[in-house]
Amino acid sequence: MEMTLTLKDAGLILIGAGLFVLICYGISLMRNLTVTVRHTNKILEDAQVISKIAAERSKDVDKIIVDVASSVSSISSNVKGNKSTISALTSLVNAIAALRKLIKNSKDEK
Repeated sequence: MEMTLTLKDAGLILIGAGLFVLICYGISLMRNLTVTVRHTNKILEDAQVISKIAAERSKDVDKIIVDVASSVSSISSNVKGNKSTISALTSLVNAIAALRKLIKNSKDEK
């Protein structure tokens, strides 16, 4: 039994072997790709949970900042409103101190 192999047949065999190897690589790639997609989905789910928590915390922080700003504004307005009262009390204390000093000096002279 004699078999002849032409260049055309050898080329077809090489092309077939190349296709077989390419199909094997494609199957391996698809297996790895499905694992990668599963891991990516888990990471995206975790990121979604974390971003939801961060959004809630930022809303809480925003409310706290508004409360602090209103408190500071209230304290500032109270200080501005009591400025005349504070200056009056300071003047009264200074007057009392001057009176005590005057009385002390007049006792020392006698």
